[in-house]
Amino acid sequence: MSRSKVSGARDRVANLQHRELGIAAVSFTTIVWGLVPLVLKEVRMPTLGFAMYRLWLGVAIYGAVLLLDGRRLRWNVIRACALGGVFFGLDVSLTFNAFQITSVANATIIGALAPVFIALGAVRLFGERLERRDYLFMLLSFAGVALVAVGSAGSGDRSVFGDTLAFASTISWTAYWLFSKRARRDVTALEYMATVMLVAAVVVTVLNVVSTVAGVPEAGLRPPVGGDWIWIVLVAVLPGATGHWLVAWSHRHVEAWLASLITQCTPVVGSVAAWVLIGEALPPLVIAGGLIVLTATAAIVVKEARAVERDPAVNDLEPLSPDPSGG
Repeated sequence: MSRSKVSGARDRVANLQHRELGIAAVSFTTIVWGLVPLVLKEVRMPTLGFAMYRLWLGVAIYGAVLLLDGRRLRWNVIRACALGGVFFGLDVSLTFNAFQITSVANATIIGALAPVFIALGAVRLFGERLERRDYLFMLLSFAGVALVAVGSAGSGDRSVFGDTLAFASTISWTAYWLFSKRARRDVTALEYMATVMLVAAVVVTVLNVVSTVAGVPEAGLRPPVGGDWIWIVLVAVLPGATGHWLVAWSHRHVEAWLASLITQCTPVVGSVAAWVLIGEALPPLVIAGGLIVLTATAAIVVKEARAVERDPAVNDLEPLSPDPSGG
């Protein structure tokens, strides 16, 4: 076998391994993201204030890692990645307010549209390939999330304004996801997320200050006290710094639409965790919806894995060499 063929075979194997690791990374992040609502139930401080302090702690974590790695954020990297931080900061603020103003069910169902929008954007921007079965699985997953949301809905009145905020949050998350995938072609995951966290912290701080002045109940500037510090550190380290870094890393190795579809399992994880950890009821609709989401997601992941095994070149998302630090 020629040297070029051997090299090509090794690259394909490496790409397969990176893709599998990317799917595992997104799956882990989906689990820790699903646990965040349980943490928020334990927090005593305003949620927007919680988000602000959590983001600034994330900035400190990424800053420390950069220093330990002997690196610093360059101005050209900040300029290239700053828009991702704006999208992320807007998503955090809009999501928190949407869940506060409208019903949890409505906000969850509207947010479940994000993978559909991301898939359409990924096809157009990155040339990702989807089959009819992929769209069918997406619709099934969306239906499952809708059942979970309706089945787990407690008190909370529907609000047109709140629904509008939820839809705006879905758009901002879609923009963040697609922008992140494009930005990761040129910068490492660490540099990208350090910039995103810094810019998002500034955006959420400004919005929190304005909301506090306006008298919004879920806004506030007072520092955390007591146990709130524990929850802030927990969220900043796991779902925040670790989870978002893993997703940013996976953008080079997993299709945008597929990774986004995996995160569709987040509300299912939250419902099951609430049942196991704090004894919340698990109604039949939640069970049925959760099974639909998990089945649709598993089916599409298996289908994609088999497709890559048959023809690895089809899904080679990025060459392995350009990433400056392997991230």
